[in-house]
Amino acid sequence: MVRGSGVSMLGRLAVASIVVVCAVIGVASTAGPAQAGTYQRYLDLPLTNRFADQHGGGVNRGLPTDLDRLRGLLQEARSDGVAPKHYAALLFQYRLVQATTEAGIELATWDPAKGFHATRATMIKSYRYYENFQIAHRGLQWAGMAGMVGADFGGGTADVVLAGDIYRIQGLQPLAAAIIDKAVSVAGPGVVGVFPAGLRNLAYHADKITPADLDWFSRQILVMQKAIFTDLMPLHVAYVKDGLRGIDEFRAAGLIDDGIAGAWRDIASNDDARVARGNETLLRREQYDVVGWQFDNVRNYRKADGVGAALTYAMTLAGSPSIAGVPALRNFISFTYRDRMADGRTLRIATPIPDWDWSVFDLRWKYVTTELLPRYQDMLNHNHSALMAQMKVPYETQFESHRPIVNLHKILGDALAHTSVTVS
Repeated sequence: MVRGSGVSMLGRLAVASIVVVCAVIGVASTAGPAQAGTYQRYLDLPLTNRFADQHGGGVNRGLPTDLDRLRGLLQEARSDGVAPKHYAALLFQYRLVQATTEAGIELATWDPAKGFHATRATMIKSYRYYENFQIAHRGLQWAGMAGMVGADFGGGTADVVLAGDIYRIQGLQPLAAAIIDKAVSVAGPGVVGVFPAGLRNLAYHADKITPADLDWFSRQILVMQKAIFTDLMPLHVAYVKDGLRGIDEFRAAGLIDDGIAGAWRDIASNDDARVARGNETLLRREQYDVVGWQFDNVRNYRKADGVGAALTYAMTLAGSPSIAGVPALRNFISFTYRDRMADGRTLRIATPIPDWDWSVFDLRWKYVTTELLPRYQDMLNHNHSALMAQMKVPYETQFESHRPIVNLHKILGDALAHTSVTVS
């Protein structure tokens, strides 16, 4: 018993010693602002949600969304000489949270899957943030243009939700069919195939579109909207706060390539031509790398029934950017057709509907680079005060003034009235 008690006492002393040592180590480990070594769990994380298509929140579920916490972790990794490529996700998340914090957005709860009504205020804050960059920094043209066009983009999303409530999209079917029927009555059913696929999808497949389809469609638009913010706003924050040094860290981390790094050098040059070129490079990244593939997915949704293509064509039919002098999408490439008939006569069809689809990158890029971007830059360079006045309008007002789908029936009705089919 005595011996057993001795062992027990020694055991208790050993345990007590361990507790004391652990307490000392614990005090040491919590000393300092960022808990030494804690950043290591965040090294080499993949950016699984860089394009906002996997889940809400940030670029990886394992990363914090608290700004001070991220700052401390990143500073510690830098101080320890960790190569940027290893803390890339941590860096990206830090800059993203800087952006959302400044915009008044809670990143942790920003989830496109919640739908338009739940994320409407976030969308408005994000576009307001874009425009604020242009107001404060003349060279940040991409941000300014994205903010202005965002009102059109967001207003259109609002109307997709509205259409889901009142079946407004389905009501387009008889108007679209009537345009085609006008040509069929003159040239026969063989002429149906010459009309744009989008119009044919509206004419013959709009009845297959359900509220669930419109809900899915609007959520994909919300994913794209967040993806653009997530991809490009961290770079804007890095540049504004740390200049090219901030951009160089992104490049060293492998988060951007030489082309995007060079675009920021162009923007920093203060040379008008280079600044314009740099912003165009950012614009191409947005339209091709970030949302290009997502637009393709939307257009190909329920492809056999033509549902996705009908919806993207409706966007093209309705879209009208608010930048002065930029034509409505439907007027950029209008449908005309001319062909010799079997009897030798010439068939001519002309109707003011779009002969293209905004969701197709090559045509969208042509519109952006020949109309949208040059008109915006012209306004920036030659009517700067008017541009600034337009941007300073409360964004809620900008947003609500661009509600295109409420006009879609009128647009198609006017197109029907002005459809010309002649044989000579």
